[in-house]
Amino acid sequence: MSTWHEYIQRNASIPEWPYPINYGKVNEVVTDVLVIGGGVAGCQAAINAAKKGVKVAIAERGHAKRSGSGGAGVDHWHGAVTNPCSKVTPEMYTRACYDSMQGYTGGHVRYIITKESWDTLLDCEQMGIQIRDVNDEFKGADFRDEETKLMFAYDYENKHIIRVWGYDIKPKLYEEAKRVGVNIYNRMMVTSLLTEGGNQGARVVGATGVDTHTGEFYVFRSKATVIATGGAGRLSVFAPEITASGTMADMNSAGVGQAIGWNAGAEFVCTEASGPGGLVGFGYAPYSTANASNTYHGTPIVDADGKEVPWIDVFGRELKTVEDRFLPQEGQQFQLGIGIGISRTNQEFRLNDINPDLPERLRRGEFKLPLYADMTRLSEMERRCIWGMMVGNEGKTRIPIYDTYTKAGFDPDKDMMQAPVMPLEGYFNACYWAGGPNTPPTVRGMGGGGFLLDWDLKTNLEGLYAAAGGTIFGGGCHGESHTTGRYAGRHAAEYAKTAAEPVADSRQIEAEKTHSYSAVKQSKEGNGWKEINAAIARIMRDYCGRHKNELTLNLGLRLLNELKTTELASAYASNPHELGRLLECHALISVGELVIKASLERKASNSILDFHRLDYPEMDPPEWQKLLPIKQVDDKVEVRDLPLDFHLKPPYAPTYEENYQLHCGS
Repeated sequence: MSTWHEYIQRNASIPEWPYPINYGKVNEVVTDVLVIGGGVAGCQAAINAAKKGVKVAIAERGHAKRSGSGGAGVDHWHGAVTNPCSKVTPEMYTRACYDSMQGYTGGHVRYIITKESWDTLLDCEQMGIQIRDVNDEFKGADFRDEETKLMFAYDYENKHIIRVWGYDIKPKLYEEAKRVGVNIYNRMMVTSLLTEGGNQGARVVGATGVDTHTGEFYVFRSKATVIATGGAGRLSVFAPEITASGTMADMNSAGVGQAIGWNAGAEFVCTEASGPGGLVGFGYAPYSTANASNTYHGTPIVDADGKEVPWIDVFGRELKTVEDRFLPQEGQQFQLGIGIGISRTNQEFRLNDINPDLPERLRRGEFKLPLYADMTRLSEMERRCIWGMMVGNEGKTRIPIYDTYTKAGFDPDKDMMQAPVMPLEGYFNACYWAGGPNTPPTVRGMGGGGFLLDWDLKTNLEGLYAAAGGTIFGGGCHGESHTTGRYAGRHAAEYAKTAAEPVADSRQIEAEKTHSYSAVKQSKEGNGWKEINAAIARIMRDYCGRHKNELTLNLGLRLLNELKTTELASAYASNPHELGRLLECHALISVGELVIKASLERKASNSILDFHRLDYPEMDPPEWQKLLPIKQVDDKVEVRDLPLDFHLKPPYAPTYEENYQLHCGS
């Protein structure tokens, strides 16, 4: 067997497309509930809708068996506060998230997650996913409950974050979806939402898409639709040869769900928020180097002379023992953990960590580079759990990290793992593999904004629901995606049971079909999808980076439009795969427009959103402490003011539990 490069050199041509190409062929799918996105949220939405007795279809960009950011696995599950060992209530957890973000997170979504996360995890267990130490591998460990055999991460006192054996979680969901009769359409590039009369802002009655194997066109008609897609990982940086192994994101995520929602008239909030692109791929393969964060939380870090770097609590007090690293200290309620979409955490909920003054101490020579993770200083249980159980199950680590290192002879019982040698500011936190200082400061990632949803996880558009992590306002990561998918799916099903039959507008379908195939009819001299994607990312970095003003933002909008109407309009696709990638570029431009237009509307800088307007430099003025829902009506932007705590104001009840009981359904 030869490599791809060797094959091309020997044959001097690209092989023929292996599937029959049927451009223009139209397939119609009629279903009660359509789920767009077949990741963990989408599969959960589909499974739970099907259990309500309705007909369900998934339209998935890749293959639903392993697709999505969660497709490679997971090692711990957040928000399971109703598990039998937890000392944290849903109200406590929700308030911790909401207060830490000073209101810039969807409190109602957080509450739904905390009320149902444990039940969702139990559903996963019924599907055959291991969530307990059933083989007693860690019997007697500090992080294990002997009665339930559950194992906990981060906070061993309050026990609300559960360690799971999740390497096969996606295949199990896929098998369950097939078992309950969900129709799955893989390799489907969804291009638009269909609306009644073809009107922006009207009821959603389905979607259109292109099969990226055959090129066939699909028209999905549905009574209810759930968007459960990933984020826009290629919006501000596109360098697949660099980022493919280094990123935690799914490189297939092109913001399709946000784009089709925006173009249909859905409302979004906080899409002006962003954060440093530390996980976009300019570092190292996830968890491949020494670190003491996330999966490796609590790991001792030593310098070149074996001197251990101190750990401190959130108040700056040095922790004397390894055991203390996993316990809340005096003045703390509990520890929230990492990876739940909370960029700011109040002291009473923050994790114990490596002392953040390490860069300065390295500069003074108090510690000597390189640094190492020395797991030999952990107890045997902790060491085996981090290296064997967690690294063996976390996304993107089982094969490239755990298997590769083990086969190469790495033994955590006697070996140390080196941290990257990088600019000193990179050591300000213990997630060293992320490569923060290696990432250009103009590279930003979307930071906590998304679809504005009500207590049913429904958008402002009739018939349209949303789920997943970073796609919705108030989402989180893996477990949160499962839970919101489960909740949105059953609400969509209940709506579909009484909804009128979907009637799609033939003119809208025909216009979308014409648009979808334009790239295969262009001259072969046209640009390819990679050049277009790189140009989009360059525009977003240059004109909508960390610092911006009205002029730069408007220039960015103009350049995106020029790119769409010139180079993208004349771009060429030589096969259905390239066609799908070019259609993703259209989606990325739509998301870029959404981000820039939302940025123009917030005329104040905001520390929580990491939002910096050079022409409005005042940080956090009281009159701008509000949400700014934004949508399109007749292709014009409409914005309104909304209180941060809108989810507890009329027409909603004044408490979280009242609202949940009114809306949760059965």
